[in-house]
Amino acid sequence: MPVDDDTFEKLRVELRRGSLVLAVLGALREERYGYTLRQSLEDAGLMIDEGALYPLLRRLESQGLLISEWREEAKRTKRFYRLSVDGTDTLAALLREWNAISESILRLTEKDK
Repeated sequence: MPVDDDTFEKLRVELRRGSLVLAVLGALREERYGYTLRQSLEDAGLMIDEGALYPLLRRLESQGLLISEWREEAKRTKRFYRLSVDGTDTLAALLREWNAISESILRLTEKDK
């Protein structure tokens, strides 16, 4: 590895931060509560700590990208999240941007093969 472990870890965290926003928005095309959202992210290979997930959900809701509501399910009250109309539009725009960036990175890095 060309950089020390601490530097690599900082770069990895920075890369993941934006990716997790996109993943959360994508996963919330279907309504979910926190635990099932976290499970779906883990099942897809994206681990996220509860201490990071819930502040992210609150931030996305305050930005108007998510809607949440408290409901009782299986005798427990749970907060369910889903994309708002703006969240759906934003997800589509972010996916276009993600794909363009990904294609550019692939073009640049394929030269190294």
